[in-house]
Amino acid sequence: MLGYIWQCFYSSCLRFWLKWFLRLITGRCELQRICAQCKAGALRTSQIEYSLKSSKSKVLRAALSLKENDLDDHLAQIIREKRIKEQKDPTFKVNFRQCLLQISGYNELFAAVEELRKEVFDSENKEHEKMLLKLWDLLMPSVKLESRITKQWGNIGFQGDDPKTDFRGMGMLGLTNLLFFSENYTDAARQVLSHANHPRLGYSYAIVGINLTEMAYSLMKNDALKPHFYNTVPGKPQMQHFHQFYCYLAYEFDKFWLEEEPESIMEFNRYREKFHDKVKGQLQMPEVTLLMTVDQEK
Repeated sequence: MLGYIWQCFYSSCLRFWLKWFLRLITGRCELQRICAQCKAGALRTSQIEYSLKSSKSKVLRAALSLKENDLDDHLAQIIREKRIKEQKDPTFKVNFRQCLLQISGYNELFAAVEELRKEVFDSENKEHEKMLLKLWDLLMPSVKLESRITKQWGNIGFQGDDPKTDFRGMGMLGLTNLLFFSENYTDAARQVLSHANHPRLGYSYAIVGINLTEMAYSLMKNDALKPHFYNTVPGKPQMQHFHQFYCYLAYEFDKFWLEEEPESIMEFNRYREKFHDKVKGQLQMPEVTLLMTVDQEK
């Protein structure tokens, strides 16, 4: 209760006067001070984001929902609004623009991820079918599919004779993630598949992969991925960066599963949540960068 009262007092009154006092003695607004004192990455961009969100200025708050095309015009408005003298702080505009690009880029990326998630796998769509068959060829290069609908799909971890039913939850996002991993890290994907087919520690490769897509999607939706993207992408994050994070999850979950040695696949949900908590804990670290590193010894 006391914490809540303090937060309300700080936000509504104390913060304003503290900012006013610091500007008086430093000659710089809060945005300038953050850019000058914090190094590039999550620490700087997260503080800039909080400052914009907490501002009473509509111009500053509007910067949180910018489109890239409007970024430079709005940046000029903020500089005028805050009466920033660029000649006295020549690095501010570049650093602040980078923060705005990361913030708006994250929002645009999530919108693109959401759109792909909502796209339903369509057997009549030739591109969808091509992607599915390519996934098989990459993971099982020496085995030919007997037909489009076959029990063989179980060999790469689908539940039924037709994989399309397994994409219902994550739509084309699930298939795109699986294919990206197989295309860009083919040896690692095949290694993970071989582990998934282990007689004792095995799990359904494709189903677990789609489950990890849901994990990546949820983390992004809840803004938990912001520190990772702010630290690893200096500008606007792209769809490939989301896919790269998925690859990290797929590879690391496989190692986690083998190290934990569950008694059976029936314990999947418990270990999935344990892995989820581990990743969330890592994402709370200011300098986090969750990038896939392939173990060359395997």
